[in-house]
Amino acid sequence: MSVKSEVLKLLEANRDSSLSGQELAGHLGVTRAAIWKAVNSLKEEGYHIDAVNNRGYRLAKDNDVLSPEGIRLELKKAYQDYEIQIYKEVDSTNQVVKRQALEGKKQGLVVLAEEQSAGKGRRGRNFFSPMGTGIYMSVLFCPESEQAENIVLITTAAAVAVCRAVRKVLGEEPEIKWVNDVYLRGRKICGILTEAVSDFESGRIDTVVVGIGINYHVPEEGFPEELREIAGSVCTAGNLVPRNSLVAAVLNELYELYDGLAERSFLEDYRKWSNVLGKEVRFSSGDSWEYGKAVDIDDDGGLVVQCENGDNKVLRTGEITLRVC
Repeated sequence: MSVKSEVLKLLEANRDSSLSGQELAGHLGVTRAAIWKAVNSLKEEGYHIDAVNNRGYRLAKDNDVLSPEGIRLELKKAYQDYEIQIYKEVDSTNQVVKRQALEGKKQGLVVLAEEQSAGKGRRGRNFFSPMGTGIYMSVLFCPESEQAENIVLITTAAAVAVCRAVRKVLGEEPEIKWVNDVYLRGRKICGILTEAVSDFESGRIDTVVVGIGINYHVPEEGFPEELREIAGSVCTAGNLVPRNSLVAAVLNELYELYDGLAERSFLEDYRKWSNVLGKEVRFSSGDSWEYGKAVDIDDDGGLVVQCENGDNKVLRTGEITLRVC
């Protein structure tokens, strides 16, 4: 690990105190000049570092740069060795992971970007991904045996992972709109896009990429006009919890839920946090719209809708909206 990465790791681990150049140099076994060079390099990369005479260096409270060091610091031990890549800008984190999966990258790889030029949503939609205000990440899974049989549940599990993480880190209470959106204070704060790549000959799923996009802060210029009545953000004004903390919390939850997909225990939270169960909905599983009442989430994550004629229909894919009567 480079001196710069080691310095950042120490600063992340000691956010509540200052570390002198001498302390850093002694801990890493390098010169104070090497520490000074590393700190300046971090500043050039956008890290906000306070330097106070006779006190030392400290990450500023408003520092919110995504970093492997900051994320890994809060990952559970079992996931510490998973690869974390962070980019300033990519076309789509899902696309980056899919390309790297073809090159043989291992399960657990996570790719994050400060900005996406072509963020992907469901049904070919774009996901608004401005610089430095969101969490745009994708995670690689390579399912085998039991996981492969239950991989249909991974999007449902990811929604629960986001909700649990937001509750733990920020004390907020988000809800889930079937199947892949997370809402907070009545507005969408997260979308999830899962893409699978299958072996052509066997038809077996080789890799699964789970893309998670979270609106963390409201962009300075606000949301585009077409999103202003829909989109919200996790953090309110003055909330200074670093994005690294929420990323780590989401990953901890997601990795753990993936290992236990077959148990389906997370479905209890999915149902509890659903914002559609018990409500009248308009739904589409094809080219036409129908009306009914959302009555349950089945054990495979499907939405059970009681149609107007009294029959139940289970939706595996499709779109729903709350019905305005």
